[in-house]
Amino acid sequence: YLSGTIFLKSRVTLYLDAGAVLLGSRKLEHYPITVPAFRSYTDNYTDKSLIYGENVEDIAIEGRGVIDGQGAAFQGPYKVRPYMIRIIQCRNVSVTGVTMKDSPMWVQHYLACDGVAIRGITVHSRVNHNNDGIDIDCCERVRISDCDISSGDDAIVLKSTADRPCKDVAVTNCVLSTACNAFKLGTETNGGFENIVFSNSTIYDTRLGGIAIECVDGGVLDKVNVSNITMRNVGGPIFIRLGNRARPFVEGGQRPGIGRLRNVQISDVQITGGGSVGCAISGIPEHPIENVTLSNVQISFAGGGEKEDPGKEVPEVPEKYPEFAMFGKLPAYGFYCRHASNVAFRNVEAGFEKPDGRAAMICDDIEGLELAGTDLAVLPDAPCAVRLQNVRDAFVHGCRARAGTSAWLSVAGTQSARIKLAANDLSRAKKAVELAAGAPPAAVSGAED
Repeated sequence: YLSGTIFLKSRVTLYLDAGAVLLGSRKLEHYPITVPAFRSYTDNYTDKSLIYGENVEDIAIEGRGVIDGQGAAFQGPYKVRPYMIRIIQCRNVSVTGVTMKDSPMWVQHYLACDGVAIRGITVHSRVNHNNDGIDIDCCERVRISDCDISSGDDAIVLKSTADRPCKDVAVTNCVLSTACNAFKLGTETNGGFENIVFSNSTIYDTRLGGIAIECVDGGVLDKVNVSNITMRNVGGPIFIRLGNRARPFVEGGQRPGIGRLRNVQISDVQITGGGSVGCAISGIPEHPIENVTLSNVQISFAGGGEKEDPGKEVPEVPEKYPEFAMFGKLPAYGFYCRHASNVAFRNVEAGFEKPDGRAAMICDDIEGLELAGTDLAVLPDAPCAVRLQNVRDAFVHGCRARAGTSAWLSVAGTQSARIKLAANDLSRAKKAVELAAGAPPAAVSGAED
């Protein structure tokens, strides 16, 4: 069934029976310009869609059929490539069972909606640029479950491209693969995010970030829980970034102030084939990321990195587009954490497939740190397993050193203070703790235990 734009109406279901294929026209003139009343940054991206609904309620797209956008037929900038599905300021939206393929642009965009349920859909779209699988934007009360997504751009991405938050979103039981990021909050963050859950899912063959949590255009990102996730072959398994791109969501609008990123919990995650860059958790000076906990996390990285000074300067670039490799290859193969407060690594295990000469973990400018039960592989000539630089109020307990580790803990920086060690087994390291780069001798206590 070949079609141009279909406009959804309240209390109507678009049903595609098994074997039915809704084909998007290859002619741009069959997609009339539709400019929504709700203003957002996506006004810059599109004004055309195959399926469109605005300010309607109780709508549904269902069935075992296929929606094929024939996206390879469209070339050029954003506005000459229609979205397949765009739903704006709607209430009680249900999308179930259908297969969506080959979008010219984003596959589906839900903007400023209240009550969205997406269940059991299949998305396969890698034929054009910006082939996001699902975009949830400034919405609330959203449930996404049992979806299989293979996309050329971010698989499932939450945005707030206006001053309305994206909140109360639950994503579960999904299988994701993408040329970009698998599960992402950002990049547009003007309205912020609140009460977000991502669970019970698997991620594979993902070029960029597996889990990317970002806040760079103002807004507050608060209460995000990620749990029960497996990944394989992922460029950057975990990436958390508070930045200051500060892009207004309307032309000529006031630049937003620096946002806040807080209360993130990531637990029960197993990863193989992590890339060689490492995982960054990075705020900006005087604007720390707050309250982040990683627990029961096992990661095997690609390795192959050369030995580096763990005190190597990593650029701040607060205005830069956030991406897991934005700082270049990190001086720690596992985790590089800086400008944060109240950070906990509990039962975190990191290793590599090819030998890697870097430290496993570096924490820089952290106020309130807990390392509990960590198991970190390092080469015998690596500078250290863990480096704490300008870290205050740290509690290190229940950790073990691998045999042959040169120095398990290196403490540096004149601001380091109140670092307490207790009940660790560091006996297999050549040196349990070393002081470096101006660290006060009184900064560490309990090293003899």
